[in-house]
Amino acid sequence: MPSFDRYVDADLRPGRAAASRQAGRFERFRRVDADDGWDTPADEGVTRTEVSVEHPRSVITYQRSPDLPFDWSLNPYRGCEHGCIYCFARPSHAYLNLSPGLDFETRLIARPDAPAVLARELRARRYRVAPLAIGTNTDPYQPVERDHGIMRRCLEVLRDFNHPVAIVTKGALIERDIDILAPMAERGLVRVGLSVTTLDADLSRRMEPRAPAPKRRLAAIRRLTGAGIPVRLMASPVIPALTDPELEHILEAGAEAGADAASWIMLRLPLEVSPLWQDWLAEHYPDRAGRIMARLREMHGGKDYDSRWHHRMRGQGPYAQIIAQRFARAARALGLDRAVPALRCDLFAPPPRAGDQLALF
Repeated sequence: MPSFDRYVDADLRPGRAAASRQAGRFERFRRVDADDGWDTPADEGVTRTEVSVEHPRSVITYQRSPDLPFDWSLNPYRGCEHGCIYCFARPSHAYLNLSPGLDFETRLIARPDAPAVLARELRARRYRVAPLAIGTNTDPYQPVERDHGIMRRCLEVLRDFNHPVAIVTKGALIERDIDILAPMAERGLVRVGLSVTTLDADLSRRMEPRAPAPKRRLAAIRRLTGAGIPVRLMASPVIPALTDPELEHILEAGAEAGADAASWIMLRLPLEVSPLWQDWLAEHYPDRAGRIMARLREMHGGKDYDSRWHHRMRGQGPYAQIIAQRFARAARALGLDRAVPALRCDLFAPPPRAGDQLALF
């Protein structure tokens, strides 16, 4: 029997990675699901995706993390239907009194006003242009974007303002927006980071159940780079004793697809992610669970995770050093260790609105 509360039977969560609706750390009460005695349809308990709407007053978020390569970010959605079991953003759902488990991947929040709010914030007199990162918490190209189109409308705003943007995704839906991204890339305004965690389709389907298959992501890299859009291959997260044997092969596949840079991050298990991850291991890879957790704890001083700046992304110790050396050697051999040009900020200019005084020269 799983170790968590509010376990959902596997038959009722097809295409989902988490196995429970266990409450987050801010919940005062423990909830237990119980049979009420009524005869209900067999599929009534199936976990389906629900999308609610939020009307934000602000969408640009300042990041205070000294080990991240950006200061400002935007997220069109809360929660992510890709359902990656390892996602470090799962604990953010606890702030909404929702479960970082199944709620994170089934109870999503769309922010349809984000493009209009973004345009307003970019026009503010106090605004100072800097690259804006999108997809740093949840994926802007998750399946619900196909219906809501919030990311595309945000890109239209950034294009109109000549604003630099860095996008992180594993969603092939990004190909839809090549017509916007390619002209921006010509002006040095965009870079894309595309995550390829494994080349094993079966492992990917278990671990990141509603994300595109690995081959499909590599195809997306080809289409983007073929359109002149620079792409960084993200071999993240590296998982000890599960995906780490593939590291060099992932880099080779990314280079062959056209990526011009690469990066890696070790598996992170903050807060509620650790018990969700360990129960996923017990369900899918019980023979490797002990070894995987032993390696992770070895890198974090005996703990599942250590959140210190400049430590949390890579860990420390012999195993972490070996992975770093393997990555560096492969990236160098494949030409993926080149410095990439900075995104341009000098082209930023708010577009004129109806009624604005136009310049004579």
